Formats: sequence, C-alpha cells, structure tokens
Amino acid sequence: MKKLILGVAVTAIAASFSPVSAAEKSRDEWKAEYVRPSSVPHPADNPYTVEKAKLGETLFFDPRLSGANHISCGTCHNPSFAWGDGLPTGFGHGMVRLGRKTPTILNLAWSELLMWDDRFESLEEQALGPIAADVEMNQDLDELVTELQAIPEYRTLFNVAFPNEGISIENLAKAIATYERTVVSAVAPFDSWIAGDELAISEAAKRGFDLYNGKANCTACHSGWNFTDDSFHDIGLPDDDNGRGDILPEIEAMAHAFKTPTLRNVELRGPYMHDGSLADLLAVINHYDEDGVKRPSLSSDMKPLNLTQAEKIDLIFFLATLTSRDDPVPLPVLPNGKSMVVTKLKVQE
Repeated sequence: MKKLILGVAVTAIAASFSPVSAAEKSRDEWKAEYVRPSSVPHPADNPYTVEKAKLGETLFFDPRLSGANHISCGTCHNPSFAWGDGLPTGFGHGMVRLGRKTPTILNLAWSELLMWDDRFESLEEQALGPIAADVEMNQDLDELVTELQAIPEYRTLFNVAFPNEGISIENLAKAIATYERTVVSAVAPFDSWIAGDELAISEAAKRGFDLYNGKANCTACHSGWNFTDDSFHDIGLPDDDNGRGDILPEIEAMAHAFKTPTLRNVELRGPYMHDGSLADLLAVINHYDEDGVKRPSLSSDMKPLNLTQAEKIDLIFFLATLTSRDDPVPLPVLPNGKSMVVTKLKVQE
C-alpha cells in the first residue's frame, strides 16, 4: 500500500526520479505499466467471506439505511451508470442538490484515499459517512441498529456473517465495505491488447495510447492499471470549491485539489469532474489542452498540450477501450421486515 507525504503519493514522487523518461519508453514498455492485478486486496481486519459480501450487497441496496427510508447506497452508486448516478452533482436527503458529483465505487479495493477530498481513509469508514451525513442519507446510526435488529432476516444475516457478534455499526460498515471491494471492472478491450491480442483495439486507439503516455501527459496523474495515482491535484477548474485544501489548509498545492478518479469505464460516467461541469470526453480533453485557471495551487503538470483535433479523437478512441462489459447486477431481495409466520397467520384470518 502507498503512503502519503503531505497529501502527495510517494509513487508519484518516485516516478519523477525514474531513470527512464517518458519520451524514452517504447510502447511495449508502457504496456507493461498497465497489467491488471491477479487478485482483489482485503484488509487483515476485515477479510473477505461470501456471507459478509452477501450481507453487504443487501445493505447496499436497502433504502431503509436512510433516515427517510428512500435512499440507498445504490441510489447514488447505480451499477447502470458505472456505479455513479449520471448527474452533474448528486442529490441527498430531501432531494437537496449536493455540491459535488457522485464518484464511482469501481475498483476502490485498491484505493487508500476516498471521496473527492479524502475525508475517509478506508472503505469501512466511508461506508458510514454518507449514511450519517444530514445532507445525504440523514440516518442516526444508533437508531439504524435498532431498526435492523427489529428485522428477523437481518438478525440471521448478521449472525451468519459475524458469528457471536451480530448487528452493530462496525459490522454494518465491514459488510458494506466487503461488498464494495467486489465491485471491480471486468476485462476491457485494452486489457486484451495488453495481454497480446493486437486486434483487440483499433489503430486509432493505439495512437491514442501513445499520446496518452506522451504528448498528452495523461499518465502524470492517471497512471497504472486503474488509471489513477490516488492523489490530489488542482487542475484549474473555475469554481470556488477548495477541495482537499479544506483538509490540509497549510499546504498550498492542496487548494482546489481533488482526487484523481479512475478512468476505467470512463465513457459511461459523464458528465465529468468533481463538479460535473464538463459534458463529455472531448470537453475534458479540451480543458487539459488549455491548461486551466492560473493560481498558485495549479498543478505543474497543467500546461498547454497543443493537441490537434485528430489527436484528441485518437485519445477518445483509446479511452473507449477502457470500457469493460460487466455482468448485469441483479438487485437483491431485501428482508421483509416482518415474521413470515405472522404474515401467513394474518392472511389465513
């Protein structure tokens, strides 16, 4: 796992001291940087079990986890929108418009820093944040435990997933986090190309890959198999959201800085950026080409790229190869909330 120094990933710092510059790398050398991992990491204090993941899936899609009983985790993190919501910014309790775009939960098993500004440092911690936030799901956590304990099937599911422990806020967080770690993008055409199938992507996409790692400088932030450095950068968007600067106000570079999102399945996740201000991928590329608002915190990687229209199109062709055709996600059958015996007796009466 990477550690952070003043909010900047060590791996990003180390990359600047690489003995081989980006310009000197061949296409094959770059391809080696993007090989998918062979397994999904789970923390030692919350190891994977089928029972825990099943419970987490059920909780994830249950609107009763919200104070008004109508918002679930899956309301905003919808698998049909690549685990986002397809909106510029999200909605919360009372249909209040939130200030930032709902981030995808794809591939968060590999991420240490969560949310646009790193308010949470683990999926277990993050799972509870939106549930308790008054502008999001607005649920009192102690009351939630009481509500779940009143549902017989949830008592069973928790006892199976957490023997001799049962229902608690800690176990609820562990179950949801375990399920979220199973949300992994499947093999995409790009991965097949990396594995040796030269016909998996087009020649335009291959040119886009070369641009991505070269002239367009995308890999400065969107690096590795998951296409993110898991760090924070001010990319010059013209808004007044201070981002990670509110968490680390003493570090100038963190003002207006937001987490680098994964580019996996990115063509399915528009509109883009933390504020949902850019409608499509061409608008995103144009923003980077123009280098953003000038201010002291602006990332040093934000420089005019001088991309041609043909090069921008090749980049879009490349980004499309990162889209995997994931299996449909069936919604779980939620616990009824009443004893089936009582229900049957009422029907007979």
